[in-house]
Amino acid sequence: MQAFLKGATGQTTRPQKDKAAAGPSTEKKAKAVPWVEKYRPKCVDEVAFQEEVVAVLRKSLEGADLPNLLFYGPPGTGKTSTILAAARELYGPELYKQRVLELNASDERGIQVIREKVKNFAQLTVAGTRLDGKPCPPFKIIILDEADSMTAPAQAALRRTMEKESRTTRFCLICNYISRIIEPLTSRCSKFRFKPLANQIQEERLLDICEKENLKYTKKVKETEYDSSVAPVSTFNPSFCLHFSVVPPKMIDNLLETCFKGTFEKLEVAVRNMVDEGYAATQILSQLHDCIIEWDLSDKQKSAITEKMAVVGKCLSDGADEYLQMLSLCSVIMQQASQN
Repeated sequence: MQAFLKGATGQTTRPQKDKAAAGPSTEKKAKAVPWVEKYRPKCVDEVAFQEEVVAVLRKSLEGADLPNLLFYGPPGTGKTSTILAAARELYGPELYKQRVLELNASDERGIQVIREKVKNFAQLTVAGTRLDGKPCPPFKIIILDEADSMTAPAQAALRRTMEKESRTTRFCLICNYISRIIEPLTSRCSKFRFKPLANQIQEERLLDICEKENLKYTKKVKETEYDSSVAPVSTFNPSFCLHFSVVPPKMIDNLLETCFKGTFEKLEVAVRNMVDEGYAATQILSQLHDCIIEWDLSDKQKSAITEKMAVVGKCLSDGADEYLQMLSLCSVIMQQASQN
């Protein structure tokens, strides 16, 4: 009996000892956050260089109604960050997940999703107060990121949902190319074009991040950063600020040298090696464009090459094979170079 009681006592006290011993070792370590998320605008006033959009959203935050929105413009100009910052200010951290539905390009957004997920969320009614007692608008927000990739039937179905649920839901469509959004949707939204960020704005933001991260940098790295329209995103190697997606200029020069002086067999190898290195074809295309404009070619040759670049850019956005498209472009460059 005594042994039984001792065993019971041991069972009740052991978890407490284990818990006390494991306490310091089980503390959660601070999670590393990419700088692109760490320094994303937390409120509307932190959005840079988009004064018109900020003015409209600020009025909404002050109590005015929010229209359906259509944000369009180049990537990286702050379209998604702006609406997310506005939604957090409107609803607070407690109601944000309940009031905001965000669908991006990784989600299936065919007509079935519009009829079910989006429609069901839009039909829900909400109150006009937050948990902390502050007033908030009595509607929800549905964010459709990269809406230009939605199918035409899905866009047509969305039109009807926007009409019927205007009392309880606001929509924010985000896209790079407004021409791919059907006219019935664009006519139901207030359209705002996001301007490409000026170099001065990018430089100020980069210097602010470098100061907060105690990061040392050189003038050359700083210029390369904002010329490439990218921001430092790594927290694992702060001394290396240059973004990995930028193709080294030497590789671009070697590719052009092969186009102008090499054979087609060598060109195939050069293009294959560049694609296999993991560089995005759109980034290669952008840097090739800048080099071709400065290259010693006639206006007729440049126009033929840049026209081909436009076709390749469209094919890449439609999902064409990167290797074949880059090889096709470089073949045109080689053909034009042979005329010299």
